[in-house]
Amino acid sequence: MKVAIGGDHGTIEMKKAVYDLLVKDGHDVKDFGTFTDEPVDYPDFGQTVAEAVASGEFERGIVFCGTGVGISIAANKVKGIRCAQVGDVFTAKATRSHNNSNMLALGSRNTGLGVALEIVKAWMETEASTDERHVRRVNKISAIEEKYFK
Repeated sequence: MKVAIGGDHGTIEMKKAVYDLLVKDGHDVKDFGTFTDEPVDYPDFGQTVAEAVASGEFERGIVFCGTGVGISIAANKVKGIRCAQVGDVFTAKATRSHNNSNMLALGSRNTGLGVALEIVKAWMETEASTDERHVRRVNKISAIEEKYFK
């Protein structure tokens, strides 16, 4: 699977560990940066990764900031993105299965590295549910998006 990743200056270690895990698991990964601890703004990376996923060039995206919240908000401003900020394995599986999330956001200040890797593995291995109720709800999310993203 083609996966885009990116994050701010406070997430270099976590982003690198996730990159290595994804590559080890056979995914084609592109890291959109940042690559140094020089301060940068997380919305830039949320937008870049989200646009890469929304364009269809990448099937999924994973983004990182201090809490995962800000970068998830930025990513969700891109039409077609369903980015979930996740801090546990259960939620990672649920957001893929129930919400068909195509992006995952992690926080380097509130999620331990070991847990983050478990979250990524679970999220990547979970398929979107084809159950009618989940599909209906994702379609309703898309309809809201169509209404406001003109």
